Amino acid sequence: MILRPDYIRAISPFIDTHLVKILSGVRRCGKSTILSMVEQLLLERGSGQENIIRRNYSDIAYDDFTAKDMSEDLKKALAGSGKCYLLLDELQEVKGWEKVVNSLLEKEAVDIYVTGSNSKLMSSEISTYLTGRYVSIPVYTLSFKEFLEFKGKTQDDKRAVFDEYLLYGGFPIIGISSFDTASAYQVVEGIYAAVITRDISKRHKIRNKDLFDGVVRFIVENVGKTFSANSVRNFLKSEGRNVSIESVYNYIKWLSEAFIIYPCQRYDLRGKAVLKTQEKYYLSDISLKYSQMGFNRKMLSAILENIVYLEMRRRNYEVYIGKLGDKEIDFIGVRRDVRIYIQVCDQLPEDSSRETENLMNIKDHYHKYVVCRDSLAIGNDNGIEIVHIADFLLADNW
Repeated sequence: MILRPDYIRAISPFIDTHLVKILSGVRRCGKSTILSMVEQLLLERGSGQENIIRRNYSDIAYDDFTAKDMSEDLKKALAGSGKCYLLLDELQEVKGWEKVVNSLLEKEAVDIYVTGSNSKLMSSEISTYLTGRYVSIPVYTLSFKEFLEFKGKTQDDKRAVFDEYLLYGGFPIIGISSFDTASAYQVVEGIYAAVITRDISKRHKIRNKDLFDGVVRFIVENVGKTFSANSVRNFLKSEGRNVSIESVYNYIKWLSEAFIIYPCQRYDLRGKAVLKTQEKYYLSDISLKYSQMGFNRKMLSAILENIVYLEMRRRNYEVYIGKLGDKEIDFIGVRRDVRIYIQVCDQLPEDSSRETENLMNIKDHYHKYVVCRDSLAIGNDNGIEIVHIADFLLADNW
């Protein structure tokens, strides 16, 4: 088991508190491994193995398991055991699980950790039953720093390894293996198909799978571009397929709930308001795009944006696209009272002002970066830091 210490650091302050620890993210991003890390930590702290109760509700043994079944099973396991730790994997598979967890939290001596591959783990149902009693810890695929560690490389190799990260993405199963790109994309295609089929199509009883696939493909093709539900509908109409705006909204919502995509809203820097239209979407891992479309260099700008976007989320920034008049800032990151501004490109143009001009028009004192893959582009232009993307992703000071 290769450790992911950032998640243990995030979880540790909440161990033995009266809060449910909810770890959520796309399938195969490493949630179960993190539960195993928690289990190991509990053992090291002196807990007995008999006091650690683990269940994986995606296992066939729990098919058709009801909330009542879950309650009876866990209460039986808890009987006469004293203080216990519940590690409950893929909990969204059990309808009504939140009632069971709330009951256990109120009536039993338990410390509870759950994982899930659907954002409904943080939905209104949880707010109803677990108000003020849970902490959410999002889990992502491997960061570049983690990818380096999984590959057993040092920062001396960072730029070469970044090019590998760019090709393979961050699913842990890819990080610990030695697949060629075709095999890696085949593995990711299996993950993608499982989410699309099991977590979305079956769960929401989608009847027109071909139409749904068309919407998904449009979104995957247009990662990092602004578009509206209407533009999706018009595209499909041009192919002779009709879809309602309501259906498009539902499909986007379900893809977001399953962590295939993340929405990124626009923020008007002059009006100081979040805009309700023309948001962008980014994938939970860049390899999801390759698994559907293959890889080509024309994708690089959008893919680099996607990598930076995910890293900002890992670092707990709220991420927006910046609107400054008719100009666009790739990303604004907000974390408490701190902001950062980022432009992302592949190669820095000879006239670097094409990338720095928009940032220079922002009249505040917060850090501004141009992040690129140009090996020669590094330095400072009127207070704007120009940095190689590998260095940026590994830096601790932003």
